[in-house]
Amino acid sequence: MVQRPRRMALLSVLTLVLPLAVTGQALADPNNNSPAKLTKAVTLNGVLRHLDAFQSIADTHGDRAAGRPGYQASVNYVVSQLNAAGYSPSVQSFDFPYVEDNSRLDRVSPVPRTFQRDTDFNRNGFVPTAEGDVTGVIQPVDVVVPPTPAPNGNSSGCEAADFAGFVPGRVAMLQRGTCGFNVKALNAQAAGASAAILFNEGQPGRTGLVTPIGDTPGLAIPVVFATYAAAEELIVLTPGATVRVKVDFTEETRQAWNVFAETRDGNPDNVVMSGAHLDSVQDGPGINDNGSGSAALLETAIQMSKVKPNAKVRFAWWGAEEEGLLGSEHYVATLPQAEQDKIALYLNFDMVGSPNHFYGIYDGDDSSGTAPVPIPPGSAQIEDVFEKFYADRGLPSEDTDFSGRSDYGPFIAVNIPAGGLFTGAEDVKTAEQAARYGGTAGIAFDPCYHQPCDDRSNLNLTALDVNADAIATAVITFAFDTSTVNGVRAPGKSHGRAPRGSTS
Repeated sequence: MVQRPRRMALLSVLTLVLPLAVTGQALADPNNNSPAKLTKAVTLNGVLRHLDAFQSIADTHGDRAAGRPGYQASVNYVVSQLNAAGYSPSVQSFDFPYVEDNSRLDRVSPVPRTFQRDTDFNRNGFVPTAEGDVTGVIQPVDVVVPPTPAPNGNSSGCEAADFAGFVPGRVAMLQRGTCGFNVKALNAQAAGASAAILFNEGQPGRTGLVTPIGDTPGLAIPVVFATYAAAEELIVLTPGATVRVKVDFTEETRQAWNVFAETRDGNPDNVVMSGAHLDSVQDGPGINDNGSGSAALLETAIQMSKVKPNAKVRFAWWGAEEEGLLGSEHYVATLPQAEQDKIALYLNFDMVGSPNHFYGIYDGDDSSGTAPVPIPPGSAQIEDVFEKFYADRGLPSEDTDFSGRSDYGPFIAVNIPAGGLFTGAEDVKTAEQAARYGGTAGIAFDPCYHQPCDDRSNLNLTALDVNADAIATAVITFAFDTSTVNGVRAPGKSHGRAPRGSTS
């Protein structure tokens, strides 16, 4: 990770390439100053107009990932919309470690199949890592499938003797076990393997992806790591399969941007922030993740542009969230303590239209007992606002883990109260949830999570419409009254949140 300078970032309006025309934007009303009025103004069609623009950008550029042209075009679109609504948006640039991975694992025959990168396999982290593109027949090396009951029940590839009978030029399949991954890979190379597939051992907790990392001087063959399920399919279902193993990647420093817009009115010493990440993963349009949150927040900002709130409202669209919350981390890390102390609360909206959705609210009071991080005081009161919204509409809702996994993480790390919404990603919907929310039990909340199919069709429009209203309700509620969180009801009062690190 690039070392970030801890200084106040320069916020400036950038002129970005590929400007998009502003069309069809509804005029904001200064009277959109209550939940009832603002939710009426924030329409599904308004949100979908932004999502259509994001889809068009992805169609043109392939994706909207940070460090790539589609992200720059997405920033430009948001800036143009904010300008047209009367804001004076600012853009904060930051450098980040860009990685472009074009590695592949394909079964060529029989039954051709492309395994999904970062789901079925990933590139190893050996240093140095050999790039290459090899097609060959697989040959398991002293593997134990199904696995032994206890971990480290095999020594696949740990000894040169394991490769007795290995046919040079084949692709070695090596199972996690008693020795280091680099030992296995170098032994395979010495035996004449053209490439190697390392895979997890198969016991509970040892089935998914890991990234083998280590100093491996002399490695000259491409090596990838696969899940146990992917390896079992190759070894058991298609023994002797021909596979393609490709390791191809770029690592360099590139630039990304955060976008901000503030209301003209409101107490600058009592700031209500709300944000959503604007970037997609590579090779995907990112319409649910997180075009949905970005579009709903953008339409809320547009419809609030003439409102005169009590608190200063600051909207944020974050860059490089998919690379590890880098945009929001940069913002918080470069914000002086005095400016951090002015932020009353932060609202986060990441995936609010999942096709097989549930209505999830960040568990600010940790009533489910699952939070792995400290929760700042005031977060429970943010959760209350969302719970009341769904209850008032006669809709079910439930806690979702207050894990710090999205862009609220850097805010809670400095004791800023936070909350937000989430409609589900790769986890599987239960039968109980299907009975409450509809949809299909036994499949993911978003079957297209982090995939190319996360496009304009990958949305539940009812959930998106409801949550756009929930976003508008929370933002306008706190814009006029943060007293439940920090005691501030009107401009000019001291905001008096407990200092960082306090639990009272």
